[in-house]
Amino acid sequence: MEAVLHPASQSDSQDDDFISHAISLLSQQIWCWGRDIRRKQGNLLIECGFQRVRPPAGVEIEDSVYTLKLTENRSIILRGFGVYYCDNAHGAIFMPRYEFIPGYTKNTTLEQPLWSSDELPELYFPTESEWDSYITMLADLVKWIRDYEQTVIETHGIDYRTSTLMEWDNGERKVTTPQDVVAEWGKIGAIISKMQYVDFE
Repeated sequence: MEAVLHPASQSDSQDDDFISHAISLLSQQIWCWGRDIRRKQGNLLIECGFQRVRPPAGVEIEDSVYTLKLTENRSIILRGFGVYYCDNAHGAIFMPRYEFIPGYTKNTTLEQPLWSSDELPELYFPTESEWDSYITMLADLVKWIRDYEQTVIETHGIDYRTSTLMEWDNGERKVTTPQDVVAEWGKIGAIISKMQYVDFE
C-alpha cells in the first residue's frame, strides 16, 4: 500500500510567518537525518561523506556526532538539537532546532565534538559589520540542506523520503512533503539572501 502523508493545507502555509515555517522545516529535516542514519540499507550520512564520532565510554550521551568537511575551510556538524556551520573566512553559526535564527561567533574552534549545546562557543546576534558574514553562512547552510534533500530524492527516490516521514506525520506536526521540501528550502534561502541588517534594528 502506498504511503500517504498529510501535509499542511495551502492556506496554512500561506498564513505561516517565515520563522515558524522555517522552524517546522528544520525540525522535520533533523528528523529525516535521524532516519537516514538508521536506514536499513546502511547509514546514509556516512555514504554522503560524513564522519561519525561516537560518544566516549562511560558517559550518558548516546548519540554520535556527524561532521562533514565541505572544503578545507568549511564544515557542518549535525546534532539532534541543531546544526553548526563553520567557515573560517566568516566565523561560525549555530541554528537551533526550535528557533532557526542562528547565533553567531567569530570563534571557529570547538573544544569538544559538540556533545551538547553547552559546548558551543558564546553566540550572539551579529553586529552590522558582521552581517554580511552571518548572512553568507546562513544562506550557504540552507543551500547545502536543499542540495542534500535534492540528492537524496534523486538517488533514493521520493518513496524513500516519504517512508522516513511516516512516523513524523503524527497528525499534530506540520509536514512538508518530499515533493515540496526542496522548493521550500529554496524559498527560505531566497528570503535569507535578501535580508538587511536594518530589518532587525
